[in-house]
Amino acid sequence: MAKVVVNTVSIGANAKRVRELAEVNGVEIAAVTKVVCGDPTIASILLNSGVKEIGESRLENISRIMNAGIDSDFLLLRLPERSKFREVLDNVDTVLIGDLDSLSKLYELSSETGQEVNFIYMIDTGDLREGVMYYEAESVLEKAFEIAGENLEGIGTNLGCFGGVIATPKKFEILLSLGEFLRKKTGYSLRRYSAGNTASLPLLEKGIVPKGINHFRLGESILCGTDVTNNREVPGTLQDTFTLYGEVIEIAEKPSVPIGEIGRDAFGRIPHFEDKGKRIKAILDLGEQDVLPSGLTPLVGGCEVLHASSDHLIVDVTESKKSFSVGDSVGFRMSYGALLRVMTSPYIRKVYE
Repeated sequence: MAKVVVNTVSIGANAKRVRELAEVNGVEIAAVTKVVCGDPTIASILLNSGVKEIGESRLENISRIMNAGIDSDFLLLRLPERSKFREVLDNVDTVLIGDLDSLSKLYELSSETGQEVNFIYMIDTGDLREGVMYYEAESVLEKAFEIAGENLEGIGTNLGCFGGVIATPKKFEILLSLGEFLRKKTGYSLRRYSAGNTASLPLLEKGIVPKGINHFRLGESILCGTDVTNNREVPGTLQDTFTLYGEVIEIAEKPSVPIGEIGRDAFGRIPHFEDKGKRIKAILDLGEQDVLPSGLTPLVGGCEVLHASSDHLIVDVTESKKSFSVGDSVGFRMSYGALLRVMTSPYIRKVYE
């Protein structure tokens, strides 16, 4: 059976390394667990490494952590659905918010129920995901403060996740200038400037995060030791945090190119094949439903991931440095995208070491 082995020691070491790097720069972090679906074991490791806040996109994952008896401050990373406002108040300490109407309605409900919640208003500095565009933000922030008062804890931005926009000091300074505008207009000083994610780590490493930026939301750098936006491994972190193993269910020598007219595969793609003659191919017990095949790197040299259907992963083992038989396991390192799918799949067994 396919499984993912979780290296708890490496995850803890990464969390400590990244937290200490942030603290040197006057930055606190929320450890983001969305890629592991709010796995309680992993959340515990992060908190035991000195992290004080868990960031999550889904309320279901926050409930999963809380139901495991884990005590933490929770930051809701995805703008909340109005149908779930009561659930937000029951489970969340701080909410990212992106429009005034949602802010008003959630704050009103908070006041009615006596359940306090803080808000970080999102500013779109160019990545074009959530938040008010930075050049329209001044009047919006004034109104946000009129609505929420001191429960408007701060402002934040997202970079890299949608548009692939690289974090720069100039992007962060947009937030600081907006905060200064609000202070001059109202006399109120924001407490939190949540500017960074893993894509922003190079600024921490170089010590060029503008003074006043005091909060990062970090997941990939801790859980994978990678930074996909900047196409690198994060210095000082470990990448052996998760290892995927698929079981060989068939192994046979077959042609390298399908025989017959080629149409589209089960996912509407037109597959392309290089004619290498006959090759030894292993079929593993996982597929597109479980993993992102393009995000897999075999641990054994000479193996090559060819293609996958819903439930079958095809690996060329002709030049493998290890021989495989039916029943053997083939191991892989995973990208962030591959890990996301693996941890979401109920068909992949999770093993903690």
